[in-house]
Amino acid sequence: MSTPTRNKVIYDTDPGVDDAMALYYALAHPAIDLVGITTTFGNVTVEQAATNALYLTALAGRNIPVTRGVATPWVKSPEAPPAHIHGADGLGNLGARRKVDAVLDPRSSAQFIVDMARAHPGEITLVAVGPLGNLSLALQMEPQLPNLVREVIVMGGTVMEPGNVSPVAEANIWNDPHAADRVFTAGWKITMVGLDVTHRVVVLLSLFRQIADRHQHPATDALHHAVDFYARFYSGLYQHIAATPGCFAHDLLAFLFLTHPALFEIETKAVRVATEGFAQGQTIMNRRDFIDYPHPGWGKGQPRTQVCLKVDAQACVRVFEETLMGDWLRPLTND
Repeated sequence: MSTPTRNKVIYDTDPGVDDAMALYYALAHPAIDLVGITTTFGNVTVEQAATNALYLTALAGRNIPVTRGVATPWVKSPEAPPAHIHGADGLGNLGARRKVDAVLDPRSSAQFIVDMARAHPGEITLVAVGPLGNLSLALQMEPQLPNLVREVIVMGGTVMEPGNVSPVAEANIWNDPHAADRVFTAGWKITMVGLDVTHRVVVLLSLFRQIADRHQHPATDALHHAVDFYARFYSGLYQHIAATPGCFAHDLLAFLFLTHPALFEIETKAVRVATEGFAQGQTIMNRRDFIDYPHPGWGKGQPRTQVCLKVDAQACVRVFEETLMGDWLRPLTND
């Protein structure tokens, strides 16, 4: 049996419960070589995000470089982290944590992205599931970055589906719209995995209980605890989730697109981000790119984004379950 080609991935994240789901999928999947984790503000402060990334990887028995990145948006005023969704610690208020010995890589997240892209030209995939300040800063530091990375996959935005922080805006893009617009117009190969597809995929809490029971491991116990908190939030919003408790697997879908792109239907069009006013954070896709609009910013030469608009939800859940039920966890080194 042949070994699958492994994708070198930098995971740009703000953990976050769904970030933790995505992280453990990335660690478990044989086609993903997670070469670094860069952290940002968003679901929690950047300090807490870095702490969570170190903790989650150590729990899983992995030693992966983790860096701390941007702490605030480029232009807009920062928002308070949504403790009612992810918990004050981002992981459903885990309480007492095990001692882990992992420490941060001293580089900034943007510097780490640039260094890795230069060291492995054409090989690095950036999977970004939080506000996009680290990618925007890395673009400023290295203007050739779009030619150095393999591709960028962003969990964020929405085209047809209503937003989750305003009628038109998704949280990651809204948190730093100026950075997001820079990322969408940088000219690299980029895919947007937004609410149009993430709101189609609900993962049941009972599955995380099964995963925890299968492994009997601190990592999957922590994940089940975090998802239980997260599912309570969604049960209060959506009747179909309250009936069978679970949650949207937002960030997970960015990695599912990487490993199983055939599960998604895409359109490739120019995407821009509204940076001011009532529509701040809206991702606007030019669906009629045969028109030469007079409004600036929509010329025919605008870089294009692959936008996920449909998904096979049942297949996504099956892939996640099969992957997390496999033998991927390692013993804790300090136990």
